[in-house]
Amino acid sequence: MRFLLAIMLCASFGVIRLQAQTLSEKEKIQQLEMQRETERQRALRVKLDSAIALVEAANYEAADEKLRVVLKNLRSVPSELAFYVGKNSFHLQRYKQSIDWLNKYIQLKGTAGQFSTQAVDLLKQSEVAILKETESQRQKTAEFFSNDYDIDCGPTGKVVCPVCTGTTVVIKKGYFGNKYSTCQFCKQKGYLVCEDYNKLLRGELKPN
Repeated sequence: MRFLLAIMLCASFGVIRLQAQTLSEKEKIQQLEMQRETERQRALRVKLDSAIALVEAANYEAADEKLRVVLKNLRSVPSELAFYVGKNSFHLQRYKQSIDWLNKYIQLKGTAGQFSTQAVDLLKQSEVAILKETESQRQKTAEFFSNDYDIDCGPTGKVVCPVCTGTTVVIKKGYFGNKYSTCQFCKQKGYLVCEDYNKLLRGELKPN
């Protein structure tokens, strides 16, 4: 009876030891994962600091590349990064993008943030610039087509759709990648008949 009890106790101790070893291995794996994540975050912080330095040095194209890398690898965007993306976008004359990111910073930090004064000032400048840009484009279009003449499309009577360049797909570049949508003008044919082409030039062709 004592011999059987001893065997059972030994077996119990063996299970406990095995569980302790297993737990220890899990802890080691968790610690390793934490170390890797810490190192990854440190490397991203170095890239962000480098990007900020480039923005402040007015090296906006180089800063843009680094900011893209940081944004691609972050799970959540800190307010500081939102400000610098907005500031850099302004200097690259990407005013819509600048407005989006500067608004994000102001929403996060209000008017008491470290960069709030700059953000509000750049936001106002971006809004004025984009209004001027839109008005300038509208005036140029109106002047160019003021005579209301038709373009000769040649013997086929067809022209490759200038909106989608014949692909039937419109690609818009965004900060986080390209966005794809079906062309709303060529009816998925990739071309326009001459009448529709001239309407498009005059701004009269409505999307499908």
